[in-house]
Amino acid sequence: MAKHGAVPDERPDGTGGNSGDRRGDGRTRGGGPAAAPLRTVRGKGKSEGPLALDRLIHERIRLGILSALAATDALSFNDLKKLLETTDGNLSVHARKLEEANYIACSKSFENRVPKTEYSITAAGRRAFERYLDHMEALIRAARER
Repeated sequence: MAKHGAVPDERPDGTGGNSGDRRGDGRTRGGGPAAAPLRTVRGKGKSEGPLALDRLIHERIRLGILSALAATDALSFNDLKKLLETTDGNLSVHARKLEEANYIACSKSFENRVPKTEYSITAAGRRAFERYLDHMEALIRAARER
């Protein structure tokens, strides 16, 4: 079975399809049967509206940033990087997205002539994080009730 709910794609002529199937006879270059390519299966859930997850928060690194900042007053860039086990560039990009949404605040200073960047969660970020947690808790309850 395909991962993540993906299903084989089918060509209009009913033969199935595969980008690795260069001959058009359903075989790969090695001579074996070609696996059909996968296409995305769209769920019935809404991607927007009051019942939708906050997609900005739902990404793993951003969820980690908000979770860590919700538990403390502030964290430095280096502390977050170590905690989340990510790279400078990755953390920087995700933190900037949260900052642009006004979910976190960034303050820059110098400590012994060394630049120091600290992040803290904003009131709007805390509200968004609480909504996200409430939504996830409701999903967990619904799944356990089945």
